[in-house]
Amino acid sequence: MTSSIQKLTLNPLRLFSANTQVAKLAAELYEKIKDLPIISPHGHTDPSWFNENKNFQNATDLLIRPDHYVFRMLYSQGISLDSLGIPQHGEKGDLSLYKNADPENIWQLFAEHYYLFVGTPSGYWLDHTFSEVFGMTEKLCSENAQAYYQEINRQLALPDFTPLALMDKFNIELIATTEGALDSLSHHSAIADSKWAKRVITSFRPDDVVDASREDFAANLQKLAELTGENTRSWQGYLNAIRKRRQYFIQQGRATATDHGHPTALTANLSENACQALLLKCLTGQSNEQEQELFRAQMLTEMAGMSIEDGLVMQIHPGAHRNHNTHVFDYYGRDKGCDIPSQTEYVNALKPLLSKYGNHPDLNIILFTLDETTYSRELAPLAGHYPSLKLGPAWWFHDSPAGMLRFRQQTSETAGFYNTAGFNDDTRAFLSIPARHDVARRVDCRYLAELVANHQITMNEAHTLAYQLTYGLVKQAYNLR
Repeated sequence: MTSSIQKLTLNPLRLFSANTQVAKLAAELYEKIKDLPIISPHGHTDPSWFNENKNFQNATDLLIRPDHYVFRMLYSQGISLDSLGIPQHGEKGDLSLYKNADPENIWQLFAEHYYLFVGTPSGYWLDHTFSEVFGMTEKLCSENAQAYYQEINRQLALPDFTPLALMDKFNIELIATTEGALDSLSHHSAIADSKWAKRVITSFRPDDVVDASREDFAANLQKLAELTGENTRSWQGYLNAIRKRRQYFIQQGRATATDHGHPTALTANLSENACQALLLKCLTGQSNEQEQELFRAQMLTEMAGMSIEDGLVMQIHPGAHRNHNTHVFDYYGRDKGCDIPSQTEYVNALKPLLSKYGNHPDLNIILFTLDETTYSRELAPLAGHYPSLKLGPAWWFHDSPAGMLRFRQQTSETAGFYNTAGFNDDTRAFLSIPARHDVARRVDCRYLAELVANHQITMNEAHTLAYQLTYGLVKQAYNLR
């Protein structure tokens, strides 16, 4: 029987273009920036990893269960989430199924279907991780699955593979986790007096207390009141409570940014009386979808005002239809790979916020999109005009070689490079971080090399831009200087 095992090799010229001249120029640019420190200002890794600094238990818990990119693809091919050991955290879920899942069997199942990831960003990131982090020389498949699993587990038990050791190994200068407004930040507080305090920070994600469509919205506002001593049924008390939590995140978690995952980019500028009435309607469960959307819209404007007050950078990334698969949401809960991109409008949606605050010198907003049709038509012109706006990188479903290239091609002529915010990885999968940043660096070098080859910019300008896109702009955009 013929073996299915293939060699695992990473071509040093990968992603640099099939054009020989462009590839040569890209390689020259990449050589200068490939070893720059990683800034990861927007992510979803678990802060307990860095506080407790315990070795990861096994390959499955590290590489499969936290990564919705991975189990999303497997689920699309009819592989159940139960068989992958994904915990059932939904209202109808049964956590005992998770406890009974065998991580070794899950890994074997993953390996048998690894071919599904060929040509995808996940496949690229995983191959990079297997080769560069664990030193594997064979492509993962059914035949070598157990050898892979045992070797990865052996390495994970070594002192060099604790989370903090990997921070150094990956040359991660800073990583930001993301926590909800009600989070105690206990892990961030625990490292506040250590050398890691400046390298592991949080971001303030207030969706749990501003999204009136959530089933737990009223209960969350009651918790917010208890945490802050404010009356969250009063509009001003509610806003003051959020201000206090922002300060808590700044003090206890060294936060430099907020994070807003609204369904749309809609903003509003209502009167205080209208805001009070809308708040009470949402709290009593009598609001409809349009009123809940209006409440979120008003809160984006309020958050912009608060960012002017406290200096937190505001990240807005709308356009995901969250938890599209009702069955998965009911049984497994949020963030299980069921979010789908939706059409998103920015020009009219952001106008109320920008009319009120868009010209303020102390406001810094980073915009993201899942709707690529808005790059050249809406986002690049907005960022190319308003001093308060920067463009975040190609995000989520477009966090890919082709997606990153499209982003540069469609935004650079109108917004330039200096109205963008570098790269962020937006990941829960810790070991994929160096792979993701390497892809971004390679694609940016390719794009710059094409401009040089076309005699649009000089090589000196390209070297400067390569540095800025890799390291300089992200530190500036997130106030990390």
